[in-house]
Amino acid sequence: MGSYRMCLCFTRRFPWKEAQPPGDVKEAFAAYAEGDTRMNAEQLLRFLVDVQGDSRATVADAELLIEHFRRLNHRYLAKLSGSFLSLEDFHRLLFSEELNPPILSQVHQDMTAPLSHYFIYTGHNSYLTGNQLSSDCSDIPIKKALQKGVKVIELDIWPNSTKDGVDVCHGGTLTSPVELIKCLRTISDNAFVTSQYPVIITLEDHLTPDLQAKVAKMVTQTFEDTLYYPKSEFLNEFPSPEALKRRIILSTKPPKEYLESELSKDKDGESEGESWGKEIADLKSELQYDDKDDEHDHEHDEKDINIEDDDDTKMLRNSSPEYRQLITITAGKPKGGLKEALKVDPNKVRRLSLSEQELERAARSYGKDIVRFTQKNLLRIYPKGTRVNSSNYNPLIGWMHGAQMVAFNMQGYGRSLWLMQGFYRANGGCGFVKKPDFLMNVGPNGEVFDPKAWLPVKKILKVKVYMGDGWRQDFKDTHFDLYSPPDFYARVGIAGVPADNLMKRTRAIEDHWAPAWEQEFTFPLTVPELALLRVEVHEYDMSEKDDFGGQTCLPVSELRPGIRAVPLYDRKGTKFSSVRLLMRFQFL
Repeated sequence: MGSYRMCLCFTRRFPWKEAQPPGDVKEAFAAYAEGDTRMNAEQLLRFLVDVQGDSRATVADAELLIEHFRRLNHRYLAKLSGSFLSLEDFHRLLFSEELNPPILSQVHQDMTAPLSHYFIYTGHNSYLTGNQLSSDCSDIPIKKALQKGVKVIELDIWPNSTKDGVDVCHGGTLTSPVELIKCLRTISDNAFVTSQYPVIITLEDHLTPDLQAKVAKMVTQTFEDTLYYPKSEFLNEFPSPEALKRRIILSTKPPKEYLESELSKDKDGESEGESWGKEIADLKSELQYDDKDDEHDHEHDEKDINIEDDDDTKMLRNSSPEYRQLITITAGKPKGGLKEALKVDPNKVRRLSLSEQELERAARSYGKDIVRFTQKNLLRIYPKGTRVNSSNYNPLIGWMHGAQMVAFNMQGYGRSLWLMQGFYRANGGCGFVKKPDFLMNVGPNGEVFDPKAWLPVKKILKVKVYMGDGWRQDFKDTHFDLYSPPDFYARVGIAGVPADNLMKRTRAIEDHWAPAWEQEFTFPLTVPELALLRVEVHEYDMSEKDDFGGQTCLPVSELRPGIRAVPLYDRKGTKFSSVRLLMRFQFL
């Protein structure tokens, strides 16, 4: 019985109602237990094959599943005799995230293709603790990102205040620096916490050759044998994630930004970084922000994008020899317009960076060129400069064009970041997701996927939301409502290519900590390979904004058919201890 005080003299009491098995669960138990009150391993096996789609399951697997359930639910052993399940046990088993998760937790994709064949979990300004203008720089966000599975860490490296060492900071802003060596050591300690696959460090380099030599020494001493670099100056194909297990890779473009800023400082009395910082300060006072020069990648109009390797190669050769040799992924900037930038060199591979705005402009005219470029080369997308609060953008635009490194600010939260976190739950959460075949296929006449082409429905996903539970364990009784149990409803939908985007919701269940919705929704999908299932739970509030009760995003291509336990996460992407939903997935 739960009590909610209305005033000094009046208290409302609500009985706690235990979660009951949904109708479909009761029917399945009755059908497969053949009318008995207990289900044995052979009967459970038939359920696993017919309903859960596990065609490879054996009787031994079913027996092991029951045994695991017994160990996890030792309090109920008195009700169990041998390898049998009661209806209550069957329901508990299905509602167990550990025993019945919605997606696999193991790496299961081919990891032997070149890096360009994978989407890679990528961070932006990985050292910032908060906003892009005035937050602290630290190694702590780097550690957190790596522990969450991020595999590309970005560091902006600058001379320190005395010009004899190297700091990491967001140049031209009020962010406080952190020593490079501290960041490198943190990367070394945490690079392979979530998976053995490689970590890529993208360096925004603003150093003189003597400081580059110091960086080379720091990097080689810190990473030792884990540091990978090629014997030749340029690669004609990237190595595979499998070949790069437990290796750390450097990626950077020629260090001309810093040299140019020094020349500009000598000529005009201030550097580009100082000028950019003053510009931001002036705009901040007006509460407006210009996204020009967001990063030291520099955003340009199409006519300003420099992309031929000649100048970059010359500049790279002017840098420290030791430093140059350590760069595996070069970020070339050939001369010419965007179309020239996207030309594929058959003899070498490189990385190209575009802002989210540049990508949108490029996609309008050169969508197929971007897809063709990313079949062999790496494309990195980064947030526009107006995102000074470290917000993010729609990652699907980059993914549907084959961009491997869709860089996100990892220190905040929001629906865009939820999509990113959900996308990289695929493939065992290893940080590398194999690109779908349609992005890699080339026709007999050189044709590639056209992101703007009309596509027919390829697959239909049916989602049934049975019920939810666990809020009473993870929240205080009065967290959602001071005077009664919560009124939960669920929002279920698809985030994907524009034609697939859709969001629906259940009815609100009043005054119940374990709501039973039992509602079904249908989603036609044109590109199921890139679709994400979005699930949110909110508590209805008549007079104020609805309260947040949890969320998750799951890659549709990884969903296991059948009745599954779906854990929910908080706003920052941390999994709740107990909150979960019972759902059913069917593909038509």
